[in-house]
Amino acid sequence: MKKAFRLLLLVAAPGFLGLHTLSAQTPSTGQPVATSTPMALSLQQAINYALQNKSTLQATRINEKVAQARVGEIRATGLPQVNASATVTDNYKLQRSLVDFGAFGGPQLEGATLTQADINAAQSGQQVTLQPAYREAVPMPPQPLAFGLQWQGNGSVQASQMLFNGSYLLGLKAAKVYEALSVKQTQQSEIEVMEQVSKAYYSTLVARERLQLLARNVQRLDTLLYQTKQTFEEGFVEKLDVDRLQVQVNNLKIEQQNAQRLVDLSVALLKFQMGLDQRQPVELTDNLDGAVVDAETERQRLNAGLSTDFNYSNRIEYSVLETQRDLAVLDVRNRRSGYLPTLNAVASYGFIGSDRTLGGLMEFRGPNSRAESGFLNQNWFGFGNIGLQLQIPIFDGFRKKYSIEQGKLALEQVNKGFTTLQQSIDLQRAQTQTTLQNTLDVLANQKANLDLATNVARVAKIKFQEGVGSNLEVITAETDLRQAQTNYYAALYDVLVAKVDYNKASGSLSTPGK
Repeated sequence: MKKAFRLLLLVAAPGFLGLHTLSAQTPSTGQPVATSTPMALSLQQAINYALQNKSTLQATRINEKVAQARVGEIRATGLPQVNASATVTDNYKLQRSLVDFGAFGGPQLEGATLTQADINAAQSGQQVTLQPAYREAVPMPPQPLAFGLQWQGNGSVQASQMLFNGSYLLGLKAAKVYEALSVKQTQQSEIEVMEQVSKAYYSTLVARERLQLLARNVQRLDTLLYQTKQTFEEGFVEKLDVDRLQVQVNNLKIEQQNAQRLVDLSVALLKFQMGLDQRQPVELTDNLDGAVVDAETERQRLNAGLSTDFNYSNRIEYSVLETQRDLAVLDVRNRRSGYLPTLNAVASYGFIGSDRTLGGLMEFRGPNSRAESGFLNQNWFGFGNIGLQLQIPIFDGFRKKYSIEQGKLALEQVNKGFTTLQQSIDLQRAQTQTTLQNTLDVLANQKANLDLATNVARVAKIKFQEGVGSNLEVITAETDLRQAQTNYYAALYDVLVAKVDYNKASGSLSTPGK
């Protein structure tokens, strides 16, 4: 009994701490509310329920939606990008620049030069053009000048469209592979949940079967105790014989109570692994005989060499690694695409304005605006442009070169992982095959021992009732019988666990009904 209890605790330990508080909690959002009607569950139904309602799986499936959103985000970068902006600036201290006005003006005009020839021409009625006379140019230092007005505003719309970008095209492929990876990671989590539910289901079946057997043992010993008391009152047995049987009955009832608690604990563990409300009663419909027959059938296939053909891709871990390799290949190609040029179409349109005051700037005076004097009084002006933007990488200090080397090394690491994973899978298959065969042999041996112990206990009881056997012989036989029962059910649980482990190692756990 203690051995069986320890086995259950080992199964429950990873996720069962603090489970006693769950029964008092309200079911989480989306979890079916508990009812008083027992839920009939076969192993397949328990697995299906867990796949739909286990909170860890629901969280994993959210990662799939995250991956889908990531694909949409990457795809959106290749669509037209349009942005609008508006700014108002208070140039409370305008920036000044030095301007050489002397370079624009030159020497000052002093008058005109009049010669005698000009006078004679004028007297004869001819048109005379006088030559200007300039003073000597006086050098002037540069003068500070502020450009613009205190208040400025700008409103514009910019648009761009990617025409060619190698990284973008590869990013789309990588995003789809990443989405497939998230799906496979969900499948990997589902297999783990199926393994946990299967072991918890079998543990509950074994615990309930053992409890029923203990109930029959208690009933049988109660009957024997009653008969012994009647014989004692008639003076044919000693009081010591009655006391010995009473001790056995008391011990067996304590063991029965412990077994009942073990059943309750195993049921609670099953509900936890399924994501089922602890207050929901359940009724298991499968039996142990069918599970043992399936395990025996699998051993016969192993002995007949029917399970020698194995495809590593059946293991979800191998499939996940293949997807990671695809991502690593795309990553190397993406790093290499950094040497390619990028081409974008760009365009913008907007208005820019300025004024001495904020109120004047907000008047938005256009080209038809005129002041009281009749002069144009425009303070906002439109602008627009359209063009192509080509960027050609030339030299980056060998940054991309080393980046590509890192990507290649990461790909090499993934490829090395295939060898390690294949060797690990081979070892797991060999170990689980051997364990399954050994546990089935032990189970057959324990079943034979249980049959022998049952027969010995039956014969000892008959001999005692007929007066040709001792009470001590009966007690010894009963003790041996209970030990044989404990050993049998421990071996039975080991077989069922070994069967689940073998199915997982062979990649067939995803079809538990197989």
